[in-house]
Amino acid sequence: MQHRILVLGAGYAGASAAGRLARRLRPEDVSITLVNAEPDFVERVRMHQVAAGQDLKVRPLADMLRGTGAELHLAKVTAVDVDRKTVAVVDADGAAELEYDTLVYALGSGWNDMGVPGAAEHAYEVASRPGALKVRERLARMDAGQTVVVVGGGLTGVEAVTEIAEARPDLDVAIAVRGGFGDWLTPKAQERLRTVAAKLGITVHEHAAVTAVRADAVETGTGAIPAALAIWTTGFAVHPIAAATALEVTERGQIVVDRDMRSVSHPDVYAVGDAGYAMSDVDKPLRMSCASGTPMAWIAADAIAAELTGGKRGKTALAYTQQCISLGRKEGLIQFVTADDQVKTTWLRGRTAALYKEFICKGAAWAAANPTIGLPTRRKPILKARNAKGTATKALA
Repeated sequence: MQHRILVLGAGYAGASAAGRLARRLRPEDVSITLVNAEPDFVERVRMHQVAAGQDLKVRPLADMLRGTGAELHLAKVTAVDVDRKTVAVVDADGAAELEYDTLVYALGSGWNDMGVPGAAEHAYEVASRPGALKVRERLARMDAGQTVVVVGGGLTGVEAVTEIAEARPDLDVAIAVRGGFGDWLTPKAQERLRTVAAKLGITVHEHAAVTAVRADAVETGTGAIPAALAIWTTGFAVHPIAAATALEVTERGQIVVDRDMRSVSHPDVYAVGDAGYAMSDVDKPLRMSCASGTPMAWIAADAIAAELTGGKRGKTALAYTQQCISLGRKEGLIQFVTADDQVKTTWLRGRTAALYKEFICKGAAWAAANPTIGLPTRRKPILKARNAKGTATKALA
């Protein structure tokens, strides 16, 4: 019988894990199924571009998996039973149940309204393609002079507000941030961010934590900011399914994993991307990001392959080097960081930084489709069940 591997979710982490496993293991020994609700790979780091009206290259998951031996199952995951080793899904044929021997959980995260009154009812989000498309449609209906307010001053908020301001200079675009604008950057990089925002006509509301969202405004501790369109970018919330299982999870619902990305409570489950709570090489929790998800996927895939074949585990590092920020299509800002994500004094700006960020985005999508980074495919036979003497034997060729 084949060893059944299910990969749930086809973002950067899930797609990378499935493709890497398919290039490490023989299809006659294992069945690898990638379960995803959408047929295309979504470049999540570009959703602010989609929201601003840009069209991205279509990347069908079936094309990415073609020839690898892995299969795509278009379905929405509704539940996971880690004791029975089953996954409940709804696909084109209705409700179904999938069984697994090894599970890679990569369902990721979505937007987080933080429980702020009115946010869920009136705010838009750009954490997903459906959300970004809704923003795009709303922007297309807006008349000159109407107000757009982006709530949240992290990477997503900064990229969204600059992209929209550049694409729609006729709108009154603003951003509301809890602290200082770009206050995690070095002083010179922060000054550059302010300069670009001013050139784009963006109104910056600092120390303006949003306490409520109305249909026509966002409320802050210092007063209301008019908003015909409010875009919420204050953080991510992990997919709720894991928290409903017997898996050990954090308060945020992330699956607690070891250095191999293996669940500490259920060794046949691996969690990668935003779904997993893992520590970096400098013993700091990884942040939710593509920069974390891709190496987590490589580590998990290599660990699973090593476990099944008796081979050696990979040596993928878990450390940060940079934060890449697009500021529209013509400007960018690259903030270099230490391994534990603390800013250094070195940074890039302007057109060079914009090209750098574009290269990183293209590289991330390429890596998802080429998870062995262009190295030759080397599929190994898996070990059979241990014999009576406890000695593992290779599967027959």
